[in-house]
Amino acid sequence: MRCLFLLFFASSIYAAKPNVLFIMADDFRPEMGSYGSTALTPYLDKLAARSVQFERAYCQQAVCNPSRSSLLTGLRPDTLRLWNNGTHFRELNPEVTTLPLWFKEQGYTTRCVGKIFHNWHTAEKGDRRSWSADEFLHYANHGADTPQIQGTLPPNLVKMGGGRGYPEQGITSCYDVPDEAYYDGRVAVEAVRVMSEVKDKPFFLAVGFWKPHAPFNAPKKYWDLYERSKLPVLNGARPEGAPEIAFHQSTEILGPVNKQTPVSEELAAEMRHGYFANISYMDAQIGKVLEALEKSGAADNTIIVFFADHGYQIGEHSLWGKTSDFEFDAHVPLLISDLRPEHRGKKTRALAELVDLFPTLVDLCELPQPRKLDGVSLVPVLRDPTQSVKSGAFTQHPRPAYYDREPSKQPKAMGYSIRTDQVRYTEWRDWVTKEVTARELYLTEQDPAELKNHASDPAQAAVLSAAEKQLGEKFPR
Repeated sequence: MRCLFLLFFASSIYAAKPNVLFIMADDFRPEMGSYGSTALTPYLDKLAARSVQFERAYCQQAVCNPSRSSLLTGLRPDTLRLWNNGTHFRELNPEVTTLPLWFKEQGYTTRCVGKIFHNWHTAEKGDRRSWSADEFLHYANHGADTPQIQGTLPPNLVKMGGGRGYPEQGITSCYDVPDEAYYDGRVAVEAVRVMSEVKDKPFFLAVGFWKPHAPFNAPKKYWDLYERSKLPVLNGARPEGAPEIAFHQSTEILGPVNKQTPVSEELAAEMRHGYFANISYMDAQIGKVLEALEKSGAADNTIIVFFADHGYQIGEHSLWGKTSDFEFDAHVPLLISDLRPEHRGKKTRALAELVDLFPTLVDLCELPQPRKLDGVSLVPVLRDPTQSVKSGAFTQHPRPAYYDREPSKQPKAMGYSIRTDQVRYTEWRDWVTKEVTARELYLTEQDPAELKNHASDPAQAAVLSAAEKQLGEKFPR
């Protein structure tokens, strides 16, 4: 009898730990129905209906490796000294604790399916020590994500454009193939399998989808969901008065500068259509994972987090891709579904940062907090979505955007940006002297597309001064 009691007591404690389903998208600005977008995202919208939706969440740098390294360690890029895609975070911070590693050390089974840590520029692949088993489909080149069906390539239905690092099919393609022909379909299948494997013990399951990152090549049925003429009209205007350093050369999508040609209206429409098709493809895969969670019996004890590593531009400001400090690049979707039903379907205007995810999940699961994190817990906002835990969200970018590919191997400048309740303010600082060489001030709440720089506007001098002070307190010169 005593043994049975002890067994019941131990199993009750074991079951009491909440699970975490940690879902990440790549290059995904908040194009979801629940955010007011025309994107067709029924499964994410269903998740939003059971979550607190953060309307104003921001990445710390809008490029994969710095953003992912930052959010997974709870440390800002400057703390990690990591601002490029080519350096693995452990090269400079060998003993740093990651979010999944922390959960693993607290007794959780931690698993990785898909792209969570950065995927292919770094010498070290993923971060095996963070996981209880080998990672799955975590390390590859986006350009290698070609439609494979038993080793054959189906007939090409659409082929346009081109870009550095992508296959001969070009930047856009449309094949009538099943979901599993591409990475994300296989990620969903494996995530469902792993769910059945870990459902009966405390788990931290990270599922990283490769889309909607280019190439824009979702299966045909997702292209068919959209009528191109009804997609949002592109305004490609650059902001009035913006400094040249604010922009980049869009090489990720348009290829090497010396080989770029002007983007025609037809190609721009094709790429924008493809981006939305990729979104709906990814959404369908997320639906499979959420359905598996419901069927597993673990849903009532599982915290779900969905977010993207950073935003994206599809022609706005004349830019394609990411690596700027504009709102399009910095702004990300963030849904947190905890275990309290009274919080479901709520939206909050509280500012949030991806660096806050580590302390938030540790807080929600009532685990000990690591000694030093740069983020703060968002649990007070989850308890009361009208509350706020910070007055600014920070994003930064070096220039050149991919400085590690330059002969000097170091930036010439760094753009530090703060998003406050009403505005976005950016300072471009010389990397060596720290002198401010350019400023940007956008009245983002009034001008969401950020089409006019007010940094020299006398009428906004007080607003600029307040933002400058707040930015300087976080990033002193």
